[in-house]
Amino acid sequence: MFRLLARPLRSPTFVPAFRRTMAATPDYNKVLYAPLAEIDPEVQNIIDKETWRQFSGLELIASENLTSRATMEANGSILTNKYSEGLPNARYYGGNEYVDELEVLCQKRALQAFHLDAAQWGVNVQPYSGSTANFAALTALIQPQDRLMGLGLPDGGHLTHGYYTAKKKMTASSIYFQSLPYGLDPETQLIDYKGLRQLAKIYKPRLIICGASAYPRDWDYKTLREIADEHGAYLMADIAHTSGLVAAGELADPFQYCDVVTTTTHKTLRGPRAGLIFFRKSGDKAQDLEKRVNDAVFPACQGGPHNNTIAGIATALLQACQPTWKAYAKQVIANAATLGQELVARGYKLQTSGTDNHLVLWDLRPLGLTGSKLEKLCDLVGITINKNAVSGDASAQVPGGIRLGTAALTSRDMREEDMKVVADFLHRAVETALVLQKEAGSKLLKDFVRVATTPEEGKVGAQQVHELKKEVRAFARRWPLPGVDVSKLTRPAGIEEDD
Repeated sequence: MFRLLARPLRSPTFVPAFRRTMAATPDYNKVLYAPLAEIDPEVQNIIDKETWRQFSGLELIASENLTSRATMEANGSILTNKYSEGLPNARYYGGNEYVDELEVLCQKRALQAFHLDAAQWGVNVQPYSGSTANFAALTALIQPQDRLMGLGLPDGGHLTHGYYTAKKKMTASSIYFQSLPYGLDPETQLIDYKGLRQLAKIYKPRLIICGASAYPRDWDYKTLREIADEHGAYLMADIAHTSGLVAAGELADPFQYCDVVTTTTHKTLRGPRAGLIFFRKSGDKAQDLEKRVNDAVFPACQGGPHNNTIAGIATALLQACQPTWKAYAKQVIANAATLGQELVARGYKLQTSGTDNHLVLWDLRPLGLTGSKLEKLCDLVGITINKNAVSGDASAQVPGGIRLGTAALTSRDMREEDMKVVADFLHRAVETALVLQKEAGSKLLKDFVRVATTPEEGKVGAQQVHELKKEVRAFARRWPLPGVDVSKLTRPAGIEEDD
């Protein structure tokens, strides 16, 4: 009997039991254990092609960045399986003990990254995106049909800051609330704080939104706070574009003056695609603000959080808390400054003639070239940019400029000398675009694309496109790509190149 009791017992969780379970797996569940390339080679091929595109090109869209391998691993984790409506320790589902631990950790890191006292500030880390974060913040702060003011879209503001046209209310922020845009000083192209103050005296907003998607300078939050206080209004900063630079202390701190601060997590913060809402926990306007923000996120504006994304946010925020983060932010700004200087040196016009942040706004109107055409041409040669309205445009739907950003190229290890190479590529892209526009014989984009992609006798534009594409591709492939072992990359099926 003693010997029997002393014999080691086999647990049913040992590997042999697991193997027996796998052998008994029914056919309808075997798909759950196979890799993507085996189960869905079509989707795998699309992912491979996108990886190849990012490796072979230059990402200059100001709202994009390249996140880390660790963040991608967290974002693609088993946490995607768990439903967790509610807040930590107050869920509508069971089995959330580790999800609670994760969300509390993410909140703690968010406050740490922005150097905030947990007694003074709180944060909701559940918003699916910056746009949903903004609408949840509006829902928390003001009532339907209350008045808000935000920077106008043609002057660099964002759609979610109350944008509308003469014919249509474009977003929920203008459908459910009344809005009046403020703008830029036409002489300096800087925020017209004096004009904002005068408009606010007439309009008497309940909320003033600061922040932008295409403004290359910093903000005077102190003056904005004074204007808001004159009317008992809330002040909200949307730092979606600049949050990584704010966290590094390289730009002015909105938390000193604002009641609520929102941000995306995937731009200069270099995380997965999501949003954050920071809210004051003390002060005259902070009464019930924590509850109002949390209730606005769920259940008012969205359902259960994406826990896999929250894991990715937490990992990205950990990186933003490291001493090396400041060096990254400084390099992003230095790269943007160099890119702007190089373009100005070639005779091009930039809004405000330069930048304080990661962004350069390039006015193409003096060239007689639209943002749409240069964006298309750059796509053809492997430079990813986006058309953008510039101050004075008659319509944001027909943009006269290009928005450039340096966060992604900085994440690929590029520095100031490399920005000079990039600026030269952009200069040659403009010269080629002007040639193509002349050869097209019309203003239509389809004709522009036709002459850019189809060699014709007596025309040189298509050949210039081909040559520039090869040079951009060779330059881009000199650099690493975060999250990818480029030494093992091979050109996927479906991509043709002239080697």
